[in-house]
Amino acid sequence: MIDRAIADAEQAPAPDITVIIPARDERDNLPTLLDEIAAALGERRFEVVVVDDGSRDGTDETLRAYAAEHPWLRALRHARSCGQSCSVRTGLLSARGRIVVTIDGDGQNDPAYIPGLADALDRAGPRVALAAGQRIGRKASGAKRLASKFANRLRGVLLKDDTRDSGCGLKALRREVFLRLPYFDSWHRFLPALVLREGYAVVHVDVVDRERRHGSSKYGIFDRALVGALDLFGVWWLRRRRKHVPEVATIADRAQAGEA
Repeated sequence: MIDRAIADAEQAPAPDITVIIPARDERDNLPTLLDEIAAALGERRFEVVVVDDGSRDGTDETLRAYAAEHPWLRALRHARSCGQSCSVRTGLLSARGRIVVTIDGDGQNDPAYIPGLADALDRAGPRVALAAGQRIGRKASGAKRLASKFANRLRGVLLKDDTRDSGCGLKALRREVFLRLPYFDSWHRFLPALVLREGYAVVHVDVVDRERRHGSSKYGIFDRALVGALDLFGVWWLRRRRKHVPEVATIADRAQAGEA
C-alpha cells in the first residue's frame, strides 16, 4: 500500500511543502484542521498526507470524502494502530515536498505557524535541517505539563539538543535529511537530537498551543513514560557512537556532468 502511494505520487508535479498529519480517531477534528492548513498555505505549492493510524470512528470515510473535493490531500491508512512515530514515517516515505512539516491531528497545533516554520528553515540556510516549534501557553492537563517539563529537562541534560519542547508536533524538516534519520518507535520525540547527530543545526520557533476541539488524546502519559527512559538512553548512545560527521566534497562525477 505504501509502495503504491509512493508510485502514484511520483507521477504528479512535486509540491514545495508536504504536511504530514498522524491521526487516530480524529474524524471530527480533521476537516477543520485541513481547511486551516489550506488557508495558511494557499499561495504555496503544497500537499497534505494524512495517515489514519487504524482509526475506528470513521476517520477513513471522512478523509475519502474530503479528498474527493481537495486534490492536494492524500490519505493513507494503517490496518491497525502502529503509533504516532510509525504514522509520521509512513507519511514521510510518500512525501514529495522539499520541506516536510509535521502537525498533530487533534487540532491543538495551529496551522497558521506552518509558513513561518518553513520560512525560518529557508532563511537559516542549508546547514540547518530542522525548524522546531516550541509551545507556549500549553493547554494540556497539569499532569501532562509536569511530565513533559521533567522529560524535557532530563533530555536536555543527556542529549544537549538545546530544545525546550521536543514533543511539539509542529516541525519543519528538509526531506532529504529527515529520510536519513535512524527510525525507532517514539523517534518523532527526538528529532532535534537526531538532526544534530547528522551534523546539521536546529532553529526554534515559538508557537501558541490551542484547546482540543473534539475527543480526547490517543497517546497518553504512561505509554510515553514507560518507554521514554529507554528511548532517551538509546538516543544518547546513538549520539555517542557517531564521533565525526564527514564533510564531503566532489572531486569528479561524470554522471553529474551528464557524460556517458
